[in-house]
Amino acid sequence: MAGVTRSVLIACTVLTATTLTVTVGAYVHAGAAPVPVVSAASGSSAVPASSAVSATVLPPVNATFDYQIGAAYPPPSGVRVVSRDRQDPIAANLYNICYVNAFQVQPDEVDWWQSQHDDLLLRDSDGDYVVDGDWNEILLDISTSAKRAAIAGIVQSWFDGCARAGYQAIEPDNIDSYERSKGLLGIDDAVAYLELLAPHAHDMGLAIGQKNTTDLGTRGRSAGLDFAIAEECGRYHECDYFTGVYGDNVIVIEYTDTAFTKACSVVGDEVSVVRRDVGVTAPGSGTYRYGSC
Repeated sequence: MAGVTRSVLIACTVLTATTLTVTVGAYVHAGAAPVPVVSAASGSSAVPASSAVSATVLPPVNATFDYQIGAAYPPPSGVRVVSRDRQDPIAANLYNICYVNAFQVQPDEVDWWQSQHDDLLLRDSDGDYVVDGDWNEILLDISTSAKRAAIAGIVQSWFDGCARAGYQAIEPDNIDSYERSKGLLGIDDAVAYLELLAPHAHDMGLAIGQKNTTDLGTRGRSAGLDFAIAEECGRYHECDYFTGVYGDNVIVIEYTDTAFTKACSVVGDEVSVVRRDVGVTAPGSGTYRYGSC
């Protein structure tokens, strides 16, 4: 399942073989890969690019978690682990996970990808971009070793930015983009790409998680992934899969009260489980929901 919690798109996206127009806020690029616009929060220690990094540290097991990839805000009392978008600053004195859309293109970065690396965007036999229709995101073309290496070089630079900002782990979203690729990508492509991303994360002192998808079996673990972030595993009866592969190093996010209650009952004593609204909005939004067990 594609990550269902990225902030709600506020514009329509028009896709053709040569153009993709996005009417969201401008995102400025100057020839280089888009990097996190972040700074270390007060009281934290960022990792300079030239400094030796420490060994990776996994998120604390069964610690109170908050999912803030839609908007960053002061975490509720008791939260020890937070996941935020790579362009947001870390939450001081907490364990911070950096959300990176590693397999698809964020709508506000389309112009940069088209102008700098259009050949790395997946196209079908008609020459049209292959798009995740739920989120209007073009898929990255990880179908060959050369393209995987080129895309990994860009995404790895984002990992570096996360490390410099003080993040301790990476959440690479849309590992299962092959399911939306019209058969142009396969699970082997995803695994081969992960095998490029995971070692670099570790080199930067960052843990890296498996985001969703039960299809990998133990191949994600073998590729170097350290923990799991599972959306709606309670709803879809999948939590046992993630704990079977990663033990207690699992974070669960549910978007309905029923599924949240179920996940708390099934795995809430062993792993982190959080209830969020599907738009992952901030307090005061009118749709904000948060709970933990």
